[in-house]
Amino acid sequence: MTHPVPPLPELEHALRDQGFVFVPSERTRALLEPFGLTDWDGFAASWGRLGLDRYMADGGRYRRRRHATYVLSDGQVLRRRHQPHYQSRDYNELNGGIERWFRPVEPEIGAHPALIAVLRAMYTLATDLTPPEALPEAWHTEIHQFRIEASLDEAGQPTPEGLHRDGVDWVMVLMISRENIAQGETSIHGLRGEPLGGFTLDRAMDAAIVDDNRVFHGVTPVRPLDPTRPAFRDVLVVTLRHQ
Repeated sequence: MTHPVPPLPELEHALRDQGFVFVPSERTRALLEPFGLTDWDGFAASWGRLGLDRYMADGGRYRRRRHATYVLSDGQVLRRRHQPHYQSRDYNELNGGIERWFRPVEPEIGAHPALIAVLRAMYTLATDLTPPEALPEAWHTEIHQFRIEASLDEAGQPTPEGLHRDGVDWVMVLMISRENIAQGETSIHGLRGEPLGGFTLDRAMDAAIVDDNRVFHGVTPVRPLDPTRPAFRDVLVVTLRHQ
């Protein structure tokens, strides 16, 4: 009788091999439950309480978000004092080069067992995949709650900066909810621009994990299936980089 490979070793093998991995929802749940995942519905409901992103250089009003910063080290998940999000224009030509102050993640969501499970899983993965000589004492970690809204007049842009890297070491994109939208396909490209793969996060807890040093990623615009109803794409984005 054969047994399935446990989720963490399977993901680590794929990331070593190709620099990215798509994780279907059932595998994501199996990955997170040993790290304490509970009350997913309560966690997901908080995406209905995000603030408008007022920093969109394209003038778009389609993105809502909250943001928080953590330090992850052995056995510790420590939330930092609220601070701005900053990306250089080398990584974000559209919105980079300035400090962007977003609404903080709500205290109860910042300490929610679903989020802590995600952070612990990503800490374990990043630590396992980093050579001992390059391993930091702690990982600087940022989380972003995103809601991308689509309407008849305005498509929603999950990655308005286009195909990009984030200027970190590891990125996880976790699907929370898709409501009344079409498209939103993720594409992965190598550092020379060559296409490496594509997939769509279309179920709650589908996830993508990428080695940001090795690949570019982007997501196609989303449009409403029924323009008379609300249409949105909710994701959690987690990034880790060396301190």
